[in-house]
Amino acid sequence: MTERVSIEIGSFAHTNPVPAASRIGPFLFTGVLTGRDPVTKEMPESLDEQCANVFAHVREVMDAAGGSIDDIAKMTFWVVDYRDRDAINREWTAMFPDTVSRPARQVMAAHLDGEALIHCDLVAVLEDSPN
Repeated sequence: MTERVSIEIGSFAHTNPVPAASRIGPFLFTGVLTGRDPVTKEMPESLDEQCANVFAHVREVMDAAGGSIDDIAKMTFWVVDYRDRDAINREWTAMFPDTVSRPARQVMAAHLDGEALIHCDLVAVLEDSPN
């Protein structure tokens, strides 16, 4: 039986008893990653700042799990303003500049808690075993 491993990161934590991500074998699934500032723990007002923080959390989760952004298979984003994708696209093309090697992506409209303007989760397939 493959052991499940919880992945925690220093800059981001859920208020509920939920890890940032969970890994079983080569598969990594995150919980919701928000745009909360990794230093102040406050939610920035702008979508640009929240997106930058989300993508920073993605990098940190992937590193903590023993992988890299190249291992991401799919990212899903929930946004308050469905049509406002400029901030996502800026971070997306910076993280994944190679047009022939990008993960799948889905963006959906959502009513989010607090001052969040964006939530993200991802699925990744990692090469090395966590044990």
